[in-house]
Amino acid sequence: MQRREFIRLLSGATAAWPLPAWAQRAPRQHRIAFVHSGIPAGQLTETAGPFWVRRFHETLRGLGYAEGANIVVERYSAEGRSEHFASLAAAVVGRDPQVIVVNLNDLVEAFAAATTTIPIVAIMGDPIATGLVANLAHPGGNLTGVSIDAGYEIVAKRLQILKEAVPLAAKVAYLTSSRIFMDTSLGLSLQKAGQGLGIVLTWNFLPEVNDAQLRRAFAEMTSQQFDAAMVDASGTFLARRASIAELAGKLHLPIIYPFRDYVDSGGLMSYAPDLGELAQRLAIDVHQILNGTKPGDIPIYRPNKFQLVINLKAAKALSLEMTPTLLAGADEVIE
Repeated sequence: MQRREFIRLLSGATAAWPLPAWAQRAPRQHRIAFVHSGIPAGQLTETAGPFWVRRFHETLRGLGYAEGANIVVERYSAEGRSEHFASLAAAVVGRDPQVIVVNLNDLVEAFAAATTTIPIVAIMGDPIATGLVANLAHPGGNLTGVSIDAGYEIVAKRLQILKEAVPLAAKVAYLTSSRIFMDTSLGLSLQKAGQGLGIVLTWNFLPEVNDAQLRRAFAEMTSQQFDAAMVDASGTFLARRASIAELAGKLHLPIIYPFRDYVDSGGLMSYAPDLGELAQRLAIDVHQILNGTKPGDIPIYRPNKFQLVINLKAAKALSLEMTPTLLAGADEVIE
């Protein structure tokens, strides 16, 4: 694939303003790169894409940044193709933006390898477990941002909630586009947690997440008679949330999701951090860096509050009876 195929710029060069000689100079124009592992570049705006993307742009605007006036946002997408992460990172770094906003640990790693000088603000999984930083309070280097994951604990909690929703579940698939939990101490711990619940947890790795691969993965789960499934928190799956929720409904497969966007798209349930809060923090990080703060001096935020959202319509379609205890513990129940 040619380098130009990776670059999707929705914001062009600064327009020329015919100002009179006595007018004030136009405000300084900043330039940031917004890079996503799976969501198409055209959807990385305030009016499209998932909730956290919209909230990020909304917060930037509230901080005084207006596209076409004092900020240019160059948007890029890997379109779910992990084999192109390194080339995409090189293409973006070659444009020399002031700040790079990026998601997904594997893609963050590609950018960290491509530049040690351009500030990187990331929304990622556990950055310590994957070796991106050694200290959340003082990340150092050119990386900061937020973690969407509290590590093993939140994934184990999702597994526990899934078991309560599907008491007879004994065979659960874990859909992942990253090897964070596979063949690691975290993965082994999660499988052990599953055993304590009477569940055999099986990894289903998708190096490329697209509709064809998802149909294949769901067909395999059906043929192998999995009782339920989990989806990891990568943006490559989030970009296909509607397709995943639709496939789960058609194939009668209960799934617990890492973001409420899936539930809003018809999915069964989610146990997730408040993505609105995380997106706001991302935007504030960008604001601080554009005003001179070093990224390595900005602590990486890890959420400590999570929300359980249950879709009763989806539960009914799956012939699941949500227990009173589970419903009472939900932060939101969608009728």
